[in-house]
Parts: sequence; structure tokens; C-alpha cells
Amino acid sequence: MAINVNTVYQTVLSILNKEQRGFLTPSEFNKLGTQVQLDIFEKYFEDLNQQLRVPQADADYSDRVMNLDEKLAIFKTFGTAIYNNSSNPKLKSFSLPTQDDYGNNVDFYRLGAVTYKDGKGDITELQRLSRTEFYNIERSQLTKATKRFPTYLYENKGNVNIPGQPINSNIQNIMYINPVSITDGVEVDYIRKPINPIWGFTTGSRGQYIYNSNYYDSSDGTGSIDFELHESEQVNVILRILAYAGIIIRDPQIVQAATSEVQQNEINQKS
Repeated sequence: MAINVNTVYQTVLSILNKEQRGFLTPSEFNKLGTQVQLDIFEKYFEDLNQQLRVPQADADYSDRVMNLDEKLAIFKTFGTAIYNNSSNPKLKSFSLPTQDDYGNNVDFYRLGAVTYKDGKGDITELQRLSRTEFYNIERSQLTKATKRFPTYLYENKGNVNIPGQPINSNIQNIMYINPVSITDGVEVDYIRKPINPIWGFTTGSRGQYIYNSNYYDSSDGTGSIDFELHESEQVNVILRILAYAGIIIRDPQIVQAATSEVQQNEINQKS
């Protein structure tokens, strides 16, 4: 379940206005909400890496690695890689999907497992290699890639001329796969980027902002989008937005109080 964007906004306003400290407009809130959501989201990967190096409690609901994985599961998805054919073998590649197998348009964030499904239905995971390994491994008949043991090189490129696509288009997230005879059946698991939260509104007769709970419609720019983070992050989201809001309204007390609370929560989570 997502974090309701209206609940967060009203809570932030309530705290800021308690002592007439200032006001945060919907536009400012949406920008801060986007930044805070990305801050928390990116921190999951650092925290997961850290927790994997320490022993975990063998008890329900208290395993921190499992809890972090549950928070990341919201953003896990998969899709079919798109083959870019070319007469030049060096340009044969796969682009990562911009639409997952559920039919949702998504922004790619981090790459997970890459698999190949052959004509018999057998699924093999590709081995990811560095650029040097990717080329050197092909120099020997003993080590070169086969359909049973395929390899890939992943690179993020921009302004690449891929056949069949506009010249100088912003082509990103390219996979070069060996053997080059693989032209389809490549599936990728990946982490998508969170959708930016939006507190949408209509204007009342007195000029006041009235929350629009309908889901955001990009065609006319109306409606709202909740935070996609796990609901357990609600307090963290509010505190971090308050810290940024304190800078906007130039209130160091808000910044200090919110920052201190965030730091204390992080210490408690890792101690």
C-alpha cells in the first residue's frame, strides 16, 4: 500500500503552520516530495549492501535484509529486451525495455538478472562481463560464449546511431550479447524508477487549494499520485520534507529538528 500524498502534505502544513512558521505551496511540495522519495529509494541499495555483511536476526518481521527487499519489491519488474539488428556485427545489440511485461510504461533504474529462452523453452541466465572480459573471452574456443553459456556487456550510451531509429536519438541502456546468433528470447529483471508524487488540486471560490484525489491524468495535468514507497516510510518522508521545507521558509529550527530526528531513526535502524 502506498503512502497517501494528501496525508503527507496536510501533516507537513500542520507542523509548519502550528507556530505560523510559513506555508509550502503545492508546487514546492511536489518538488520536495520527488526529491525525498528518490533520496529514500536510492538509500535502500546502500542499506541492503551494508546489511548483507552483518548477521541477521532469525525471527519473523525483524530480518532487516528481508524488510529492505520487501520495500524494493514494489519497484521490481521484468520485460523483453528489444533487438537492434545491423549489418555490422559490432552494432548488433539489445535495448532494455521501456515497457514491462505487465504493459506498464516504466523508467529503467537498475539492472538485475538477464536470461535467454531458447527455442526448446530452456532458460539460461547470461553472465555479465566487463568490457575487457567481454572481448578477451571470445579469443579462445574454450572460453567463448555459446547459447548454453551466453554472456553480455551492459553499457549506458547516449546519442548512438542504431539502425532503424532516428540518428542521434538518445539511445541508452544497451546490452551486447554473445553469441551474436541470439536475436530474441532475452528477458531482463530490473528495478524501475519511482513515479514522482503529485498533490493535485482545484481552486475554490476563495482561491483556496482543494485536494483532487483522482489519479493523475497527464492529458490535462489534473489529479494526484501517491508516494510509491512502502507505508512504513511515512514518518521518514514527512521528516525529510520538513527538513527541506525549513530551508525554503528559512527556519533553522525546523531544519535542525527534522534532520536530528531522521538521523536518530537511521541510527536505530542500523544499531
